[in-house]
Amino acid sequence: MNFDQARFNMIEQQIRPANVLNIAVLDLLASLPREQFVPENYLSLAYMDTEIPLPQAQSMLSPKIEARLVESLNLTLLDNVYLVGAGTGYVAALVARLAQHVIAVENRAELAAMARHNLRKAGINNVNVVDGNGLLGMPEQGPFSAILLCGSVAEVPNVLLNQLKPEGRLLAIVGQEPIMQAWLINKNAQGHLTRKALFDTVIPPLDGVLPSSTFVL
Repeated sequence: MNFDQARFNMIEQQIRPANVLNIAVLDLLASLPREQFVPENYLSLAYMDTEIPLPQAQSMLSPKIEARLVESLNLTLLDNVYLVGAGTGYVAALVARLAQHVIAVENRAELAAMARHNLRKAGINNVNVVDGNGLLGMPEQGPFSAILLCGSVAEVPNVLLNQLKPEGRLLAIVGQEPIMQAWLINKNAQGHLTRKALFDTVIPPLDGVLPSSTFVL
C-alpha cells in the first residue's frame, strides 16, 4: 500500500471537504504518518473515512473528526494541553506538534502502553501518557490552557472546567446518540464560561464516563 498517496488522498478527499483549511494543521496531517498509530491488522484502514477498531472494544476516530477537533482548539506553542482518551496516541501526537506540552490520559492500560510506544517511535517527547480516568481531571498538573475530550460525553464535567486557565478553552463532543454537537467552551479572564456549537457529529462515548448527575454546565 502506498501510504504517502493514501495520506494525500485523505487530506484532499476527506479533510479539506470537512472545511479543515488551517495550513499548519494540513501540513501536520501530511507529515505525520497515521499508519504508525494504527494497529497492524488494520493498516489498510489507516487513511479511510472510518473509525478503526482498537483493543478492548475501543476505537480510533475517523481522520476528519480528528482533524476538526485539532483545528478547532486553535493551539499555539505556548499551550499546555490536557487530553482525555489517549487511544493509540495519534491525536496526542498532532496536538503535541502544535502545543508546548500534552498530558494524555488513557483509561485502558493496553492502549496507554500502545500510545507511549507509538509516540516514542514517532520521536514525540512532549507528551506524558498517564493511566487513569481522564474525566476525573488532574488538578496537581493544571490549570490547563486547552482541554480536549477524544470521545463523547452526555454533559461536560465541571471538574474539568475548573481546571481551565483564564482565557483557556475546552473542546468536547456532547450529547447522546443520535444527536451530538462539538462544543467549544471558553473561559474569560474573570472565569466566566461561554459555549459555542461548532458542528454536528456522532462518535463513541469516552471510556469511563461518570454518571450524568455528576456533570454540570
